[in-house]
Amino acid sequence: MPNNLPTILAKLNIESLNEMQERTLEAFEKNAEVVLLSPTGTGKTLAFVLPLLDYLDADKVATQALILTPSRELAIQIEQVIREMGTGLKTNAVYGGRAAHKDRQDLNHAPTILIGTPGRVADHIRRENVDTSEISTLILDEFDKSLETGFEGEMREIVGSLPNLKKKVLTSATQKVEIPEFVGISNATRLNYTGQRGKSRLEIKKVTTADKMQSLVDLLRHLGDQNGIIFCNFKDSIGRVSEGLDDAGIDHGCFYGGMEQRDREHSLIKFRNETHTLLLATDLAARGLDVPEMDFIIHFELPIHEEEFTHRNGRTARMKSEGKAFVLQQEGRQLPSYMYRLEEEDLKPGSVSKPKWSTLFITGGRRDKISKGDIAGLFFKQGGLDKNELGKIELSSDSAYVAVPRGKARKLVSELNNSRLKKKKVRISVLE
Repeated sequence: MPNNLPTILAKLNIESLNEMQERTLEAFEKNAEVVLLSPTGTGKTLAFVLPLLDYLDADKVATQALILTPSRELAIQIEQVIREMGTGLKTNAVYGGRAAHKDRQDLNHAPTILIGTPGRVADHIRRENVDTSEISTLILDEFDKSLETGFEGEMREIVGSLPNLKKKVLTSATQKVEIPEFVGISNATRLNYTGQRGKSRLEIKKVTTADKMQSLVDLLRHLGDQNGIIFCNFKDSIGRVSEGLDDAGIDHGCFYGGMEQRDREHSLIKFRNETHTLLLATDLAARGLDVPEMDFIIHFELPIHEEEFTHRNGRTARMKSEGKAFVLQQEGRQLPSYMYRLEEEDLKPGSVSKPKWSTLFITGGRRDKISKGDIAGLFFKQGGLDKNELGKIELSSDSAYVAVPRGKARKLVSELNNSRLKKKKVRISVLE
C-alpha cells in the first residue's frame, strides 16, 4: 500500500477506500495473478492503480507497467486518474484517432506507465516504439470488452511480447466471463463483486407508447432538470432521436462509435461539466466511462442481450445512491425474453431548462506547464468571475476546457482571448 495514500485520496476528494478497493490492494500484494469482477462505477481504476505504485521504480527510465483498455475514452480516463493522484510517474495513453506523432513524442521518453487500446499498443510494439523488456505488470481492464470488439489477435500478440511479466490483473464488470488461454492465468485470486451494489436502489419503469419520439420528449419534460443517458442501439437511431430533441428544444450531446475521436471527447467533457445534462448514446457508454452520477437512464431501444441491459442500468443508482431506469415500449411490440413485468410511469407535464453552463476551449495544457490553478486565476482576476461562477476545469496535454455561466461565455471569450498563461499565449473559444 502506498505510503502517501492519505495524500492521494485527498487529491482525488475521496475520504476512504471501499471494501472492493481494500481487498484488491491486499490481493495485488500477495498474488501474482488477480481477477477483479466489479460493476461499473465502483472504483476499479483506483483499485488496480494504487497497489501498482509500489511496484514501480521512479528512478528507472523504462516502461514498467502496461494497462490495456477496450476504448479510447477509458484509456484517457485512466491517464487522468493517475495524473490527478500526483504520483510524479510519467504516464501516457496511446489510442486510435490520436495523431501518431503525438504518440511517438510520448514514447520517445519511455513512460513508466503506458495505457492504450490493444490495436494502437500492438502497432507501436511492432514498430519497436515500445521497449517491452522492463514491463513487469500487465493490467487488462474490461478485458472481455476488448475481446468482444475484435482485439483478441492484438491482445495475444501483446501478451506474447512481454518476456518479464511478474503481475497480471484482469478486470471486468461482468460475472460470466471466460479468460482466454493466451493470457496465461493459472492460479489467480478472484474477487467477485458483481452481485453486490451496496445499498443502491434502482427503480425500473416503462412508458407504453404509440409514438416513441413524442413519449421520450414527454418523459424528459416529466423528469425536468435532471441528468441522464438515453440509450439507442444504432448510430442511425441516434441521428433520428437527436433531430427530434432538437425540434423539441431540448439540449443534448451525442456519443457513439462512428463519431470523430475529438467529437466524442468533447461530448463527454460537456456532459461531465453539465454543459449538457443529457447524453444520447449507444452501448459504448454503458460501462467503463468516467461520467457523473446519473439521475436516470432511458432505454429508447432495448439491447438484444440482458447483460447490456444490466450495464446500461449500472450508469445510475451507483454505489449507495438511488436512480431510475425507463423502458419505452412500443404498443403491440413484444419485449425481449429477459424483460420482466414493469410498472407504468405516470407522466406529468413539465419542462427541461437550458443548461446553466457553457464550455470554453483553451489552446494550452500540461505540456505548457499550465495548471488548473493558473486557469482559475485567469478567470477570477481578469475575467471577474466569482468562485461559484467557475465550473469544472479539465486539463489535457495540449488543451484545457472550462465550464462558465452560459450567459457570460461570449463576453469572457472577447475579454480573455489571446491571454498569456505561464509563457504561452492562448486562444480561448466557445466549444460548440
